[in-house]
Amino acid sequence: MPSRLLRTGALLLACAWPLAAVRAAALPPASAFFENSSFSTPKLSPSGRYLATLVSQPGQRYRLSVVNLEDMSVKVVAMFEDADVGYFDWVNDQRLVFNTTDSKVSFSDERLAPGLYAVNRDGTGYRQLTNVGFYHNDRVLDWNHFLLGQPGKQDSDEVYVVKTMYNAAYTEVTNHVLLRLNTVTGRAVTASSPGQASGFLLDQEGEPRLAYNDIGNRHVVYLREGESWNKLLESELYGTTTFNPVGFGPDGTLYVSARRHSDKTALYRYDTAKQQTAAEPLVGMDDYDFLPDFGGGDDDSLIVRDNKLVGVRYSADVHGVAWLDAKSKALQDKVDQLLPGLVNVITLPRRPAVPWVLVSSYSDVQPLVHLLYNTENGKLTKVSASRNAIQSAQMGRQELVRYKARDGLSIPAVITYPRGAPRKNLPLVVLVHGGPYVHGTDWGWNADAQFLASRGYMVLEPAYRGSTGYGWKHFRAGWKQWGLKMQDDIADGARWAIAQGYADSKRICIAGASYGGYATLMGLVNDPDLYKCGINWVGVTDINLMYTGAWSAKSDLSDRWKAMGMPVMIGDPVKDAAQLKATSPLEQAARIKQPLLMAYGGDDQRVPIYHGEKFLSAVKAVNPNVEWIVYEKEGHGWRLPENRIDFWGRVERFLQKNIGTP
Repeated sequence: MPSRLLRTGALLLACAWPLAAVRAAALPPASAFFENSSFSTPKLSPSGRYLATLVSQPGQRYRLSVVNLEDMSVKVVAMFEDADVGYFDWVNDQRLVFNTTDSKVSFSDERLAPGLYAVNRDGTGYRQLTNVGFYHNDRVLDWNHFLLGQPGKQDSDEVYVVKTMYNAAYTEVTNHVLLRLNTVTGRAVTASSPGQASGFLLDQEGEPRLAYNDIGNRHVVYLREGESWNKLLESELYGTTTFNPVGFGPDGTLYVSARRHSDKTALYRYDTAKQQTAAEPLVGMDDYDFLPDFGGGDDDSLIVRDNKLVGVRYSADVHGVAWLDAKSKALQDKVDQLLPGLVNVITLPRRPAVPWVLVSSYSDVQPLVHLLYNTENGKLTKVSASRNAIQSAQMGRQELVRYKARDGLSIPAVITYPRGAPRKNLPLVVLVHGGPYVHGTDWGWNADAQFLASRGYMVLEPAYRGSTGYGWKHFRAGWKQWGLKMQDDIADGARWAIAQGYADSKRICIAGASYGGYATLMGLVNDPDLYKCGINWVGVTDINLMYTGAWSAKSDLSDRWKAMGMPVMIGDPVKDAAQLKATSPLEQAARIKQPLLMAYGGDDQRVPIYHGEKFLSAVKAVNPNVEWIVYEKEGHGWRLPENRIDFWGRVERFLQKNIGTP
């Protein structure tokens, strides 16, 4: 069990903003992009008097620190010798709850559960709330209890936790049991629930009001009325949900993300009695779905102050807040004037007693920076920066573009240009996001793209059909299109860049992880005249292998997804057998003659290494230009910074060798 050491410390708060001009320097090393960040997202206490954050120095563990904003004094309130403080939140203005992680071990070396702990803001009142491993303590909860992740009202010593239940083989989740946990006494009481549930949503009083269940064969939403849970909605399990609950307003109104009669989702009020959305949306966007943003140090998309809904956090092309009152809009304008050219996301304290608000700022060339803004004197104080070694003057500018696929569908994309290079005849890396049914990349500083751009490459990140956040039509068009129209969208983006004069047609490489690795291999198969090389890490090499697993490892894809989701959205192994064979990189391996870099995690459970090993055996028979890397104890991606740095160093050398730099 981690040992607990408490001590005081000093957190330097830099007051100069904007930062001094950056002098020209040598190319930033890979470590500047891929080392662990020194800070986490800070969080204001409910009153706004205190700021909690995680702090670390190179080679040290993450510690939980609290800043008293009245005198800027700092106290480290929790730290461990053999673990890092992980997720944390305020219980109330005096107390915090947190779990742990271990940033110094790879995926398969982590032996302990994250645990759950609580401590007062002055470092007193420490209490362990759950077990973390094999050493069982009957006085605390079992290891499988986790924070609900919703702050609630933050006016008592209690929080909600969920107990995750598994089948006998620990391969499927069978239920989530909700409990109310006192962080001072450790006493837990089971809360009311509709029975089987996947998750819960707290209402304006901080009490469980809504539950949903995706564990069975249908998607079901329940609403609590008094002591009873009544079914509010039932729909198909995958892809056709009528609405997604976002939160409850101060008057108990339920707000949902729904499509109604539009291609794009928007935020609506929902009448639970009539079981219908309002006629007009509260927040909507022309080109994007409304996606609630639960970040910003508040863990709640709805912003309530003085018993009034004043704003809604969203994620579209950037992260932002749709302010609904004139006072908050004026505050946003003042901050934006002080920090021009940046996306500035403001977090307000829940029950403000002091003038401080938290500002999270970023741009395409600046990684995330956190500042405090004093609403009385208009001063900004810098709290932390996520990437201190990054100099904005060396980063590449980004551009949001759209191009037409060959069937006329509009494809959004993000381009990152190398700094200082003319936007003409550049070597191009087409970077394909994983998922594939996720949102992909937005405008803003991104380590992968910026590292490549810093080495002289233009980077194109297409939101091919099937990507979420761009409307139902765009999402639905990607079903059962692996290796087909989804692949065409990616190639059409590269050809568009050539036609614009941006990209050199003789120096284009395709790269990506997971689904992006699959698309890399299929790109080399389908478009050998377009792509001169490929980089695949942790990529799927055969769709049928996703169903059957492998002798060396069991995939962590759930049986429910494989039985009900994959046949509909990716392909049925029986009904679509011919298509799955025609779109299998493994089956087409003999056609790949371009240089190829492949990397896999030895303990990957999402895409077991057997995918890579089987494909390697097939492709090496015809292609001598294949580089193979295995990070033995990593999973689906590189957890350790030394592995990230090593991998991207290999990528840099591979690209230099095969498509060069300007």
